[in-house]
Amino acid sequence: MLDFLLYAFIAVAAVQLCYYLAVFSRFAFVKAQQANPKRIPVSVIVCAKNEEENVSKLVPLLATQQYPEFEIVLIDDASSDNTLELFEQFEKQYPNIRLVKVENNEAFWGNKKFALTLGIKAAKHEYLLFTDADCRPDSPHWIREMSAHFTLQKTIILGYGAYEKRPGFLNKLIRFETLLTAVQYFSWARAGKPYMGVGRNLAYKREEFFNVRGFMDHMKIRSGDDDLFVNQAANAKNTTICYTPESFTYSEPKTSFKDWFTQKRRHASTAAWYKSSDKFLLGTFFVSQFLFLVLPAILLSFMHQWIIVTATLGIRYLATWITLGMAAGKLREKDTMYLYPLLEIALVLTQINVFFSNLFSKPVHWK
Repeated sequence: MLDFLLYAFIAVAAVQLCYYLAVFSRFAFVKAQQANPKRIPVSVIVCAKNEEENVSKLVPLLATQQYPEFEIVLIDDASSDNTLELFEQFEKQYPNIRLVKVENNEAFWGNKKFALTLGIKAAKHEYLLFTDADCRPDSPHWIREMSAHFTLQKTIILGYGAYEKRPGFLNKLIRFETLLTAVQYFSWARAGKPYMGVGRNLAYKREEFFNVRGFMDHMKIRSGDDDLFVNQAANAKNTTICYTPESFTYSEPKTSFKDWFTQKRRHASTAAWYKSSDKFLLGTFFVSQFLFLVLPAILLSFMHQWIIVTATLGIRYLATWITLGMAAGKLREKDTMYLYPLLEIALVLTQINVFFSNLFSKPVHWK
């Protein structure tokens, strides 16, 4: 039995190395990114529901972006606070703001996708750039950096949506999870198999939206206006990535494990609707990651072939630490690597908890 577990452990380690060295290295070891700035007109789209505090900070940052021609489409999704009033004030203050007011619709009650659809249709320009109300661009050149990667062929741009650095283990865990997720979707996109993006930092040409009938195929799923859309619309020919530091957006991270866990439940429930091939690849990675932590614990507790086990552990951790470390440098998350093994264990345990929690109850979506 122990020999079987040893062989299984070596096989699992080999699978992990394949993911990190054959796939994730495509992003980790790529050179610094450069692109020729474009002067295409861009519509920046922000959908907000009860976000008065956040939009009061975000909109001035968007309005002062250094880009020759852009508009800001502000979508108020039937807010019950002062979000709409703030939007109306900004509309008077900035000439390039377009306001979309959404009233509750019985057929699409509380569905962010319905509100976004109205905003996309109302946008004046064909090239659309999305962020969330609780985000902020890290530089006044965010629009320039993201739009620079549009070409005649590349009409979907995947960006990086980071979280602010704060003291404490939870913050590092949140940022490590965000880093690992980005490494995966950036790497798979470079491998010609894009499967998701994040609405905190995403751009695409409007025709891509209409080519897949917008959100209609998954309108009843409350989440997924970003990753389910990309999963359906993106392919090797039309998708690229943007990872220049000036293109990053930042959001306030959760400050309690309970709130972050609830957020992760929502995200995980959406992944169940990915293409079967994507679910297989992501599922295989997670299962191999989990088994890589469990099997050596069993083998070492019996001191079975401990030299082989520890050598395999060392090879895998060296390869993954270097790969993730290179990626973390590109995404300004290097400090998460200092606690890498602990963060990986904590993340795997959290993901298992999320999986079983979602089996027995449905997570809450859009406000």
